[in-house]
Amino acid sequence: MNVLVLGLGNVLMNDDAIGVLAVERLQQEYQFPEGVKVVDGGTLGLDLLPFIEDADQLLIIDALEMKADPGSVFRLVGEEVPRAFASKLSVHQMGLQDLLAVADLQGYAPRELIFWGVQPASVEMNMELSPPVAAAMDELIQSVVSELGNWGVRLEKAA
Repeated sequence: MNVLVLGLGNVLMNDDAIGVLAVERLQQEYQFPEGVKVVDGGTLGLDLLPFIEDADQLLIIDALEMKADPGSVFRLVGEEVPRAFASKLSVHQMGLQDLLAVADLQGYAPRELIFWGVQPASVEMNMELSPPVAAAMDELIQSVVSELGNWGVRLEKAA
């Protein structure tokens, strides 16, 4: 089993940083077993292809415009992920769309793809999450931990 947890976002653009901040928190709070990589993907786009090539299961965390209340946490599965990024606004949406398309074309598409996202309140030059998105962080982390558990990944709390 090769699992990749990929946090995306730009830490300079307040709520767009949620994916990166979530993986940082996961790395601080949990010990991950062999076969599970947790990666801060920032806004790297196609540069992340080598990570995806080895992943059987891919869990992406990011902010995404879903026309919901700010701070709403949502889950997308499989084909819903590229479709959502095709029609929604995200600072790096094209990078993720391209990454998934190239992985698929090269035969490296993960067997399972799940996206956990948060509706941003603001994507402006600011290095702090807005209050509703910051308040959603605990729910997002628990959702990701639970999802990994569904995949058979048992996490230990960090010492």
